[in-house]
Amino acid sequence: MTLVVHTRADLAEVLTPTGPRAVVMTMGALHEGHAALMSAARSRLQSAGQVVVTDFVNPTQFGAGEDFDRYPRSLAADVDLCRRNHVDVVFAPDVNAVYGQEDSGVTVDPGPRGDILEGVTRPGHFRGVLTVVAKLMHLTRPTMALFGEKDYQQLVLIRSMTQSLDFGVEIVGVPTVRDPDGLAMSSRNRYLSPEARGRSAAIPAALDAGRAGASSGADTARVAARDVLETAGMDIHYVEVTDPDLGPAPAQGHARLLVAVTVGGTRLIDNCALDIGVGG
Repeated sequence: MTLVVHTRADLAEVLTPTGPRAVVMTMGALHEGHAALMSAARSRLQSAGQVVVTDFVNPTQFGAGEDFDRYPRSLAADVDLCRRNHVDVVFAPDVNAVYGQEDSGVTVDPGPRGDILEGVTRPGHFRGVLTVVAKLMHLTRPTMALFGEKDYQQLVLIRSMTQSLDFGVEIVGVPTVRDPDGLAMSSRNRYLSPEARGRSAAIPAALDAGRAGASSGADTARVAARDVLETAGMDIHYVEVTDPDLGPAPAQGHARLLVAVTVGGTRLIDNCALDIGVGG
């Protein structure tokens, strides 16, 4: 049975006092990508632990002019998906339940890696993300938390925060779930018109091109990916190659290709692993 709670007090009452607990943090509008996180959580815990999903559209990670007001909200459908994936508890608080009536001004600073990539066009975004993640971790008290690799910069920063501030929570990255055409599943995909949805297939094609070019170096991978996006007429925010921790790209070895574009008024991000200078 999946329990749905909305307040801190009710959440505290339904959390098991002992045993492992996994949390999957979401902003609702759940899809099969989220289901993969739930499934991975249940697989890791088996029947011995408790799986908690948080369903909360966090206002502090939206900047001016972003889509907080129109961000999709579908709690009944979300709960149904959670039930089908053997989630024990859905915590769906309102803003006051998370932040209280007064703004204390206390936040979590993501450091310099919060100012690159997404941070350039979305200043303050990761401060909002890390602050709400920290609060929800304290409220749900997990032993592990699972996050999708689609939001790769977010995953890196959350892992860094929990290690640096000694949260004692294992952070698990789960591979991106994709539609048949390769587009990463995202709650924002529902904003796409049929025409924009069709053009969005250029994003996974760009990642493929980057992977193909990686054997010749990071610059070749980046240019190959950008060329695909430009040919498709994308409004490109960035195409970057970094090391796995978002530092400078290595001359050889493991790396990450990260892209952000706007298609038909909807901003989409994606990424993939690269092996720089490996192969022929």
